[in-house]
Amino acid sequence: MQSESPLIDLHEVSKDYVSEAAVVRALRDVSLSVAHGEFVAIVGQSGSGKSTMMNIIGCLDRPTRGRYVLDGVDVTKRSNDARAIVRNRLIGFIFQGFNLLARTTALENVELPLVYRGVGSRERRRRAVRALESVGLSDRMHHTPNQLSGGQQQRVAVARALVTDPPLLLADEPTGNLDTRTSLEVLDLLQKLNARGITIALVTHEHDIAACAKRVIRMLDGRIQSDTHSARPLIAADALAALPAREDER
Repeated sequence: MQSESPLIDLHEVSKDYVSEAAVVRALRDVSLSVAHGEFVAIVGQSGSGKSTMMNIIGCLDRPTRGRYVLDGVDVTKRSNDARAIVRNRLIGFIFQGFNLLARTTALENVELPLVYRGVGSRERRRRAVRALESVGLSDRMHHTPNQLSGGQQQRVAVARALVTDPPLLLADEPTGNLDTRTSLEVLDLLQKLNARGITIALVTHEHDIAACAKRVIRMLDGRIQSDTHSARPLIAADALAALPAREDER
């Protein structure tokens, strides 16, 4: 049964960065609720506050003022260690740079979060295999990152984020290093994961990437400029089908 309380709940959250020269107000009294199962894009240019918001939502930083509740847990003033425990239990991260260990296989990279949890080797392997199969990489499990394309490396990163079965995926510019076709392949995967009930918050500065989300939050100068729901988000699979075939597919 789906919870009635929001998964993400920010209440008048502000974040200040203090230096000798000035105080930079990166977030200004931001209030935001995201329900279980939503696909949200947070959009804005550099300096808009979107990355600061992601860091707070991801329990990587805490607000200067305001309150943040994640899946019913008030994490506002929790210690770094306490926030790390919540983060490991509830959030999977997908980064622009993939952040894969270069000399380890896809399977070993995906197993890593389970190592931190103390999961036994046999169960780690079973869950990592399942995660890689879910992103279409059953035939690439024993390849190292330098043997994989950019899109395949991002799929490994998605599998690593999924392996702990988190209710929330945070994707920080996940298509930033990818070409159009590969970007759409990753977005298609995210839409399929969202259809399975996983909540996705995608941070991007590209409006065409944000068009794949069901809800788009635009940031400007540390505030939410607009918050809109789309009845017809871009379907990545349809956009993929409309692209010309690759040279090697003709």
